[in-house]
Amino acid sequence: MKVKIVVSEAGPKMRLIDLTMPMGKMTPVYPGDPAQEFIRVASCENEGWNAYRISIGTHFGTHIDAPWHLLKSGKTLGEFPIEKFVGRGVLFDVRGQNEINVNLDGLREKEIVLFRTDHTENVGSPDFFRNYPVLSKELAGKIILAKPSIVGIDSFTIDQPPYEIHKMLFKHDILCLENLVNLKLIPPKDFTLYALPMKLESFDGAPCRVIAQVE
Repeated sequence: MKVKIVVSEAGPKMRLIDLTMPMGKMTPVYPGDPAQEFIRVASCENEGWNAYRISIGTHFGTHIDAPWHLLKSGKTLGEFPIEKFVGRGVLFDVRGQNEINVNLDGLREKEIVLFRTDHTENVGSPDFFRNYPVLSKELAGKIILAKPSIVGIDSFTIDQPPYEIHKMLFKHDILCLENLVNLKLIPPKDFTLYALPMKLESFDGAPCRVIAQVE
């Protein structure tokens, strides 16, 4: 699946960059998750309008994980205020690291931290779900101390089963943003991230549209 690069000039000193994986029949699905379905239920020729029924999992495409995804007593997505999903962003280039560990210089409380691995550029490869970078336990500890609102990565997950890194972050209400694209287009800092999930109330996660506003 080829990812389209979308950059919009929103003003003389501002750009909007789409970091969202397109949703379609070719969007990769994590093994064991339900496959996507896009079923046409009406057409202009027959009913006078076009419409589809869409069936996807809560972790389809670019999505955000809430604590309830892995913690029985964790918060659901609907328990977080909308400001949780918007914040100043900090990007760390960690390409080439299989077990990611960096100093989180410049990261402040309630910001959104992103890790660029370029792994989503391997969509369609047989190794996409087999060989992938993960956050180290040491890095997870640093993240918890820094207290960002969200951790994001351009891969389908931040760690491996049994997902201990997820659980460490979830216990501190730090959300996980996965399957990002186009991180090569944003700077290390001086951007605002909008990671707006579908407005689902009592769910473990949801697909979301993610946009970086670059100054």
